[in-house]
Amino acid sequence: MGKGPGIYSDIGKKARDLLYKDYQSGLKLSIATHSINGSMLETITGDEAAPCLMMISYRIPDIRSTVKLGVQCLHDYAGFNTSVGLTADPIANFSGVIGNSVAALGTDVSIDTKTGNFLKYNAGLSLTDADLIASLAVNEKANQLKTSYYHLLSPLTNSAVGAELTHNFSTKENTITVGTQHSLGPLTTIKAGADNAGKIHALIQHEWHPKCGFTISGEVDTKAVDKTVKIGLAVALKL
Repeated sequence: MGKGPGIYSDIGKKARDLLYKDYQSGLKLSIATHSINGSMLETITGDEAAPCLMMISYRIPDIRSTVKLGVQCLHDYAGFNTSVGLTADPIANFSGVIGNSVAALGTDVSIDTKTGNFLKYNAGLSLTDADLIASLAVNEKANQLKTSYYHLLSPLTNSAVGAELTHNFSTKENTITVGTQHSLGPLTTIKAGADNAGKIHALIQHEWHPKCGFTISGEVDTKAVDKTVKIGLAVALKL
């Protein structure tokens, strides 16, 4: 990874991944491949991120309304993403950060080009010190304040703790979520977390091949244990 600030979505990402990533209910099967029905999908990988990339993305089956053209640029002291929908009245998105690997300040906005209205404007700050990462973000058109904390306890076992506090100004509601993770070995990881609403969740994830594995997760609401137990199973395959 380079010395730059990354992109806007990197702000608070470590804490978000620890607290929320891979938790789910129900069944999920993910298959990644280099071609789908003859259409080639190209993947660019490397030790260093490319300074600038142009991307075209779409979602099946509604390709026409979801095709986007985007550009991403990464530099030592700045990084930005911009995308626009390829429609008659597209939605334009822009996010950018300035700073370095220690401190980063950024914004994320979306504009309806037909009306000129802002659909989204967020701002965020990230501070990194050795194994500690703290972030502060103002979201939902300045209606939400979110802070997060991530601490890597042991790189050898990928042991870490994290916390997130969200305050909604209009409803005066506060949400606190805490979590932890630990690797039992190079291929197996366990995670657990809880929030102030009384929900407790945990998972175990095992990979038998890079990007191929399964995740078993569960969640229980301690205020209604007999009604809200959720179990999830996810299988990921890379062909």
